[in-house]
Amino acid sequence: MKSPVIAIGLDAADPVLIEKWILEGHLKNISQLREQGAYGRLSNTVEYCSNPTEFAVTEPLWVTFSTGCKSPSTGYWDTIKYCPQDYKIECDIALSGYDYQEYPPFYALGKNYKVAIFDLPVTRLSEKVNGIQILGWGGHYPYTPSYSHPPELLSEIIRQYGKNPILFNDDSIWWDKPYVKWLKQALNQSVNNRAAICCDLLEKDAWDLFLAVFGETHTAGHDIYNYSQSDHPLYPYLNKDNTHPDILLETYKNIDKAIGQILAKAPKNAYILCFSIHGMGPNFSDMLSMAFLPEVLYRYNFPGQVALAPGKLGVQPPEMITHPIRNSWPGEMWIRNYEPNSVKRFLKPLTPSQFLHSDQNGLASPYPLLKKAEPMGWMPARWYQPLWPQMKVFALPSFTNGHIRINLQGRDPQGIVATDEYETLCNELTQILYRLQDARTGEPVVKKVVRTRHSANDNDSKKPDSDLVVIWHERMTDVVDSPEFGRIGPLTHFRAGGHWNRAFLIVQGPDIIPGSTLPEGEAVDLAPTILELMGAPIPEYFEGKPLLKKLAVDAITPP
Repeated sequence: MKSPVIAIGLDAADPVLIEKWILEGHLKNISQLREQGAYGRLSNTVEYCSNPTEFAVTEPLWVTFSTGCKSPSTGYWDTIKYCPQDYKIECDIALSGYDYQEYPPFYALGKNYKVAIFDLPVTRLSEKVNGIQILGWGGHYPYTPSYSHPPELLSEIIRQYGKNPILFNDDSIWWDKPYVKWLKQALNQSVNNRAAICCDLLEKDAWDLFLAVFGETHTAGHDIYNYSQSDHPLYPYLNKDNTHPDILLETYKNIDKAIGQILAKAPKNAYILCFSIHGMGPNFSDMLSMAFLPEVLYRYNFPGQVALAPGKLGVQPPEMITHPIRNSWPGEMWIRNYEPNSVKRFLKPLTPSQFLHSDQNGLASPYPLLKKAEPMGWMPARWYQPLWPQMKVFALPSFTNGHIRINLQGRDPQGIVATDEYETLCNELTQILYRLQDARTGEPVVKKVVRTRHSANDNDSKKPDSDLVVIWHERMTDVVDSPEFGRIGPLTHFRAGGHWNRAFLIVQGPDIIPGSTLPEGEAVDLAPTILELMGAPIPEYFEGKPLLKKLAVDAITPP
């Protein structure tokens, strides 16, 4: 007799927070799952030119989860696509996911298995799923259309439970107090409705696989981590004397309650999985990839010129910005675009935004970009795009890791760098990046620089758009020093929480040893683990391994 599998994904839920809050008695249902089952940490790697590198980028990791294959196989690295024919980028919040043509989702198992999928990010409807699929009801920018199979099912859910309040609305700023107040009730409503929908779907049929994802952990981690955790540099300013309610903890507690409601509806012989594919901690990467890196490369390409937030090396940096004056992060960044005229520079922070729409220093103003709904128009890296044809190298807009494109002759339309210069340029840039320092501590900000191509002539279409990928140290900074190009900053901190390469898996059910430990794994191991529990065939092309098979071997192997 087959045992059903109930898999509950907690998008960007952090194992450090979960383990801490379990010990403090806040997450009773997750704690009980852990006590009655097996628990383990996950961390992810991906290979660039056969170089294993840590990886914590949401969208390709969800594709890895769904296909059982990593990005070098799928060719899916990011939601943002660079167009070499015209130096532009493309990004659609509904259509920039993987197409699943070469590698279908693991749960597309045909008529022999009944499957229910609810709000799995970065996926598509599959004709080979015998059951129901509901995508894009909620989640943190799920990069999938809002639709379902059967087609009427999503409309029925919205009619009964309403639209999700979070969907495409969780993009405000930490200093927007009305937004934080709204977010508290929106998260609570989203979790409660999601739990009710899951319970309703569980009663519709006897599912071989029921897979649902809570996106609220992702939203809360990005937006309110700094109100919750003291390891965030803004915490002392935002939560003096612990007077601010801990909405992040409250969100996790509400999800824990929802998990209890779902488990009450689960079959008694079911395997229960609770997992994340990466975690969330202090946001060390966004500003480095989105603002500091493009400015470093601007100064590299245009010696003696600065665009963003020039400072003076060798002096104590000004205090961190704790009271921003603009009502948006792009606005905060744009007023720090350097103005050589001292009077205009003094007046710039006081100038209404409607008078700051003009381009400056060759950078495109974010205000027209946003008005025209240009992809990533809010991100500083995108503002340098008009200059890309003139630059040897430039930073592509990206999340988490930094991405550098070399403007190569014969590949990019106005390529500057000859193929025989490629190797030397990669080496030079790598050393420049390794010398970047946090101006407040003197510590390096770059952990690793990796190449995505073996040579300038490597045109494999499955490679990333970038030539170099920058992995940052897990330390937040708002001021960066370069021995070659001077100081950048301080800049206003962006989203509170960012992606960390740590995740978790809990498995409870028949034959699972209570309190046991899972072997070290990755997100790519989750699909084969689920299929094995279902008794379903595991495709030969899968790049992961069933974690429980190794656990069973370890359990009977003498020490």
